[in-house]
Amino acid sequence: MAKKAENKVKYSKETYMYWYESMQLQRKFEEKCGQLYGMQKIKGFCHLYIGQEACSSGSKSALREGDKYITAYRDHGIPLALGTSPNAIMAELYGKQTGASKGKGGSMHIFDKSVGFVGGHGIVGAQIPMGAGLAFAEKYNKTGNLAICYFGDGASRQGALHEAFNMAMTWKLPVIFVVENNGYAMGTSVARTSNVTELYTLGEAYDIPSEPVDAMNVEDVHEAVSRAAERARAGEGPTFLEFRTYRYRGHSMSDPQKYRTKEEVEAYKMRDPIEQVKATILENGIATQEDLDAIDAQIKVRVQESVDFAENSPFPTADEAYKDVYVEDYPFMKE
Repeated sequence: MAKKAENKVKYSKETYMYWYESMQLQRKFEEKCGQLYGMQKIKGFCHLYIGQEACSSGSKSALREGDKYITAYRDHGIPLALGTSPNAIMAELYGKQTGASKGKGGSMHIFDKSVGFVGGHGIVGAQIPMGAGLAFAEKYNKTGNLAICYFGDGASRQGALHEAFNMAMTWKLPVIFVVENNGYAMGTSVARTSNVTELYTLGEAYDIPSEPVDAMNVEDVHEAVSRAAERARAGEGPTFLEFRTYRYRGHSMSDPQKYRTKEEVEAYKMRDPIEQVKATILENGIATQEDLDAIDAQIKVRVQESVDFAENSPFPTADEAYKDVYVEDYPFMKE
C-alpha cells in the first residue's frame, strides 16, 4: 500500500478553516450588500471589501484578544473577521437602532468595542494618528496589547501619516501601520499620484521596518503581521506593511470603474484569496468539498438572517440624536 504524502501545510486545521469561513462570510455578506444597495434597502455611501478579505482574516489570526483595530470607511470586513455579529452590521447599514452604532453611523462608521474594533472613519487618513494614539494608550497602560491601523493607498499621501510615523517611531509605539494598496484610491492609479509607487518605502524615512506583502495570500498576511506583532510586543516600535491587494468592485457603489479594464480585474480574480486557501484545504486533505459546502450553506443562512434582522428592526427614535455625543461616565463627572 502506497504511503500517504505528508501534508505540506504551515498551520493547523483550525487556522485554515477559520480563514476559509471568515473570508467566505465577508465575501457573501458584501455581495448581499451590493444587491441590497441596488434595491435601495441600503442607502448613502457603501464601500465593499470584496477581494480584500485576506487582509482582515490574516491579520486576525496573527493577533490576540485585547489588540485594537482601526480602519477607514471600507469597514465591513474587519469586524466580521473579528467576530462582530452580521446582524449588527447589516442593521447598521439599514440605519436601524439595533445596528453596531445604533443606526447613527451607517456603512462608513461601524464600531464594536467588544472585539477591539475602533471604527470605521470617514475622513481620509484621519485614522492614522488615531492608530498611533491607540498604541500610545496600550503602552502607557502597560497592557502588552498593540494597535493595527489600516488605510488606503490614497490616504498614504496625507500629511498626518508622516506626523504619526515620526511620533510612533520616536516613542516606539506598539502599532502596525497597514496600507491596503488596491491600486486606485478613489479611481486614480498610484502611478499617477506619486513618483513613489513602492509605498512601503515611505516608512524607511523614519527607520520603520517596512515590507510589501502579497495580500491576495492569507498565509503571507498572517506571517507579516505575526512578525510585526512580535516586534511591537518586544518594545521595538512600529512596522509598516504594504498589503498589495485588489478590490473587485468599485471604490464605492457609485463608481463606474472606467479607469481599469475587465481583463485586469479577471487577472486578479485568478489569484483570489478564498480560492487559494480552498485549494490548500482540499489538496492537503484538511477538509472535503462536502465540508466546505456545508460551511457555505451555513454562511448563506447567516447572511439571510442578518437581512431579516435588519428588515425587522426599528429605526432610532428622535431623542437618540442627542445620545453618545459626550462621554458621561467619567468618575469626575459624577461628583
